[in-house]
Amino acid sequence: MRARPTVRPARPNFGSGPCAKRPGWQPAVLADALVGRSHRTPAGQARLREVIERSRALLGLPAGMRLAIVPGSDTGAIEMALWSLLGPRPVDVLAFDVFSRAWARDVTAELRLPARVLAAADGDLPDLAEIDFAHDVVFAWNGTSTGVRLPDTPWIPATRTGLTVCDATSAVYGMPLPWESLDVVTWSWQKVLGGEAAHGMLALSARAIERLRSYRPERPLPKVFRLAHEGVVNEALFDGAALNTPSLLCVEDALDGLRWAEAIGGLPALHARTQRNFDCVASGVAARPTLRFLARDPARRSPTSMCLEFTAEAIRALPREDHRRFVDGIVTRLAGEGVAFDIGHHRDAPPGLRLWGGATVETDDLACLLPWLDWAYDGEYARWFGPAA
Repeated sequence: MRARPTVRPARPNFGSGPCAKRPGWQPAVLADALVGRSHRTPAGQARLREVIERSRALLGLPAGMRLAIVPGSDTGAIEMALWSLLGPRPVDVLAFDVFSRAWARDVTAELRLPARVLAAADGDLPDLAEIDFAHDVVFAWNGTSTGVRLPDTPWIPATRTGLTVCDATSAVYGMPLPWESLDVVTWSWQKVLGGEAAHGMLALSARAIERLRSYRPERPLPKVFRLAHEGVVNEALFDGAALNTPSLLCVEDALDGLRWAEAIGGLPALHARTQRNFDCVASGVAARPTLRFLARDPARRSPTSMCLEFTAEAIRALPREDHRRFVDGIVTRLAGEGVAFDIGHHRDAPPGLRLWGGATVETDDLACLLPWLDWAYDGEYARWFGPAA
């Protein structure tokens, strides 16, 4: 067994959500939060409006795209879009990770819409050539549970007649997005900028706004899903109003993350930090015969949610449940040493490790972690199979 490493990551938070706070974050940055105040006051609404305006500027959203803060994190935002907008056309859903499969189930089993589910196994993407863009198309840009992302080459036609509905929660701020090709985009504060949970962002193109005006779903819509009423869009949402009570403490934290991103160089700097983290882990994986990326195609590997699995040789082809326990043992060892927290696979994903590489993570910490992965693997291997030859 390899010797225990002597250098530990300074910040061992590599979980995929909530994610690491930005470098240098301290609770004191929240000192000016409007705690105990109403979000409906001019001061409260001004803070919400500032989140919207700074987010829009940082991302470089198209001029006609509207942006709102909505309840329920990314899940609330995408569900709001599905329930409010889908119905006039058939739907194509890309299903290639835990979350996109959940949206496929919602479209088919809950909304019961005429739909095609274009599915792929974990580690792969569906055949994008099969998409019918006369349909509404629902997809995740980045598979948070599989580490597979959609291509950054053009694949969405400008001549589409359906809406494109994109869950981009682990992609926004971490990788380029073709905003002009997306009609609905959702994300949360807790991913690449390391914000706190429970708040979602919903971006709508002019085409999506027109759908809200022209289409009235026959199904009941809960209050927190109502973007429009009787064909009248709730315009106040795009000016800092809210459908329920947001946490102004979390709002202050979101503003801190946005200001940090602006200070380090904006979106290019966020992308560059994320890419450096991916390059560090990719080099480490290439040097280790025990590990490989779950994503088969190198061009489709996510730089944020880096999902790794152990090779068959590394685990002697253990049955799936034993494989899961083997990996859980490694995760437990690393957490017990205080060198990596929350890096286990999603409970519904294949057994493996999931390292978050978004912009708030330091590359030096990921480099520090790699030898600890070897140490923990050796310890678990010895427990299951005896000392390695």
